[in-house]
Amino acid sequence: MVNTNLYNILKERGLLYQCSNEEQFKKKLESGEPLVVYEGSDPTADSLHIGHCVPYCILRRFQQAGHKVLLLMGGATACIGDPSGKSDMRKMLTKEEINHNIEKIKDTLKVFLDFDGDNPAEIVNNGDWFSKINYIDFMREYGVHFNINKMLASEIYNNRLESGGLTFFEMGYMPMQAYDFVHLNREKGCTIQYGGADQWGNIVAGVELQRKLNFQNGTDIELIGATNPLLLTPEGKKMGKTEKGAIWISKDKISAYDFYQGVYQTPDACVEMMFALFTDIDMNEVKAICKEDIVKAKQRLSYEITKFVRGEEDAKIAEEATKSLFGGGAQNLDNVPTFTIESAQVDNISIIDVVTLSKLCASKSDARRMIEGGGIYLNEEKVTDTRAMLTSADLKEGYALLRKGKKNYVKVVVE
Repeated sequence: MVNTNLYNILKERGLLYQCSNEEQFKKKLESGEPLVVYEGSDPTADSLHIGHCVPYCILRRFQQAGHKVLLLMGGATACIGDPSGKSDMRKMLTKEEINHNIEKIKDTLKVFLDFDGDNPAEIVNNGDWFSKINYIDFMREYGVHFNINKMLASEIYNNRLESGGLTFFEMGYMPMQAYDFVHLNREKGCTIQYGGADQWGNIVAGVELQRKLNFQNGTDIELIGATNPLLLTPEGKKMGKTEKGAIWISKDKISAYDFYQGVYQTPDACVEMMFALFTDIDMNEVKAICKEDIVKAKQRLSYEITKFVRGEEDAKIAEEATKSLFGGGAQNLDNVPTFTIESAQVDNISIIDVVTLSKLCASKSDARRMIEGGGIYLNEEKVTDTRAMLTSADLKEGYALLRKGKKNYVKVVVE
């Protein structure tokens, strides 16, 4: 049974930003017929942070509504690298690296989508079909439909053009992604592609390629492209990272506490959208929460997203650790991130080294700047000397508590 209210849900939650034919898109979603929708990602790393997962949150709603979801892993396109918004050509990965990344990412995707049951999500790899296509045949059949002037006018290539470094190699990215849409329509019956707003040019290229093929072949196939708004910080950067680093989805890359705190650092302007994406809370309630008390809204958001991604137990652990640290004294530090040093290092290791090695700061120079700016605390006392050492006098019950700024803690434990 298909939920015919999906279009309204996407609109109410602000998850539909651009659409190549919104009227037809609405009709399709309200028709009661199951559709096939896909989102494409290039496996350029072996893990995902929270910013990568925006499209998967939307695909989750398509699957819950009864539609078939395809996740395209760009085994072929990753060999080129998407030039969108880039000032430098992306690092070229080996096929072995790409296949390794795909396998690792699959486990993460299970957080968002169901790969079992009556309507399982399916992972496809464009390396499977591009490896069978002859270059000359591809260019004769599909490359002829791409106008270079129109391609260069696309925002996708802007930064690379401005840097004077756009290569013919990168120009192949758009035709390849466009063909993905055509291929998935032929092989899987896919008619909708959803992606981030920064992918609009690539998505529309697939829609237009099919239109030209319709004219050429006398067919009448309509593909629809849609995007979600990007989650951007006030500085215009994509969300997913904080001053401590990426908010990783994989549990082995980040503690529950750091994940929770990373979500808590969500800019005020992005809180509503994060609720819309990662929770099912009614948007009227969300708007009321944010308007009444943005701090409480962030606390609720942090708990809900941690619960969704990592499970309720981790959410409670992180919430309890946060209350212990910020609720009138650090009374229970069991769930605070820890960094272990050997007893021989006590009195022989600098605070700068501890702060850096524990990842509280990204580098020694960053740690030095934080100390000089009054942003590092040892056992709740400000560290003022960049030459300060961690001494036995700083250890209470076998540990010391370091803090960076107002929110980031690490418990230094001696073994």
